[in-house]
Amino acid sequence: MATGQLTVNLGAVQRNWKSLDVRSAASTQTAAVVKADGYGLGASHVAKALKAAGAENFFVAAAEEGAAVREAVGDANIYVFSGYMQNDASLFAKHQLIPLLNSPQQLQAWKTAQGNRAFGLQLDTGMNRLGFEPDEFRAIDSDANDSCLFISHLACADEPRHPMNRQQLDCFRQMTDSLAANHGVQRSLAATGGTLLGPEFHFDMVRPGIGLYGGLPYAQAEPVVTLSLPLIQTRKVLAGETVGYGAAWKATKITTVATLAAGYADGIIRAVGNVAAAVDSAAIAAAGGANKDRPAPNADARLSVYAGEIACPIIGRVSMDMLTVDISALGEVPAKLELLNGLQSVDQVAAAAGTIGYEILTACGQRYQRCYVHS
Repeated sequence: MATGQLTVNLGAVQRNWKSLDVRSAASTQTAAVVKADGYGLGASHVAKALKAAGAENFFVAAAEEGAAVREAVGDANIYVFSGYMQNDASLFAKHQLIPLLNSPQQLQAWKTAQGNRAFGLQLDTGMNRLGFEPDEFRAIDSDANDSCLFISHLACADEPRHPMNRQQLDCFRQMTDSLAANHGVQRSLAATGGTLLGPEFHFDMVRPGIGLYGGLPYAQAEPVVTLSLPLIQTRKVLAGETVGYGAAWKATKITTVATLAAGYADGIIRAVGNVAAAVDSAAIAAAGGANKDRPAPNADARLSVYAGEIACPIIGRVSMDMLTVDISALGEVPAKLELLNGLQSVDQVAAAAGTIGYEILTACGQRYQRCYVHS
């Protein structure tokens, strides 16, 4: 079966980085988060483009990711959010990676195995996910002075008025102000959302991620991704006939239906089908209620695929390898249609699926042909 094409505009990634760099304070460095294989878009390609744009600091989730980025960018600082895992000792040494140590145990293991090599410390200021608690941080005393970077992470930065932002800022300052002043340790609190909160949150380094790739909360970001899906077959569906699993979509008039070669195995989340919210509600109720950790699909955020500027609504359920769309508005049958482009963003697709743009990007399947452009 023919595969879709995922086109990544590295020029747009560079411009998004530069526009966020302009927003940061004059004394603040702008790093780049390229974890999860560059948010699903290819970390080596993305990191190389960002290095060319001026980025000198990169953040990844795991040592394996850091090794790939090192090969792509050469001389740069590469920080590892997960800290130091002893099974990764050779990767840290070979590729000169900098762990962001998360606990007294990681700190002791690093100093025992890696000696005086550079490390950073991740501090828990209220998110309760990773990092030293305030009491643990105070207890390590002089070891903190040897760190090259203190970081923490804001839990609610995409909600500018949320009180957690101020609480975490105050906690971060209380934990680090004296050490930063007396020992010159750099600090970083802000990812994309924190960068948009303003200079008070910037410190020495901001580290945008999703904003580089065209996603919210950076509403001014340029679109980065175009996803084109090939057409397999078309048919005329008569009024009263149904399309797809569960017979969940019924034609009210003669409709030209196209079947496209992509589905949830390619990262097109099943809930974006324009009947999924209504059909799945009964199944959710039967299973004992909705998952509170995942918002319900937005029944009003119906999605289309595009032929140029003409919208062709997705109909029926998304299958594993296929989805169906109404192309009745088109004068001729195209070879492909676009799900992601300048007219329909990752966040619009995410809203229809009841998720966030991060998940849409990182779910992009490996069956797509990848194409990188600078425009």
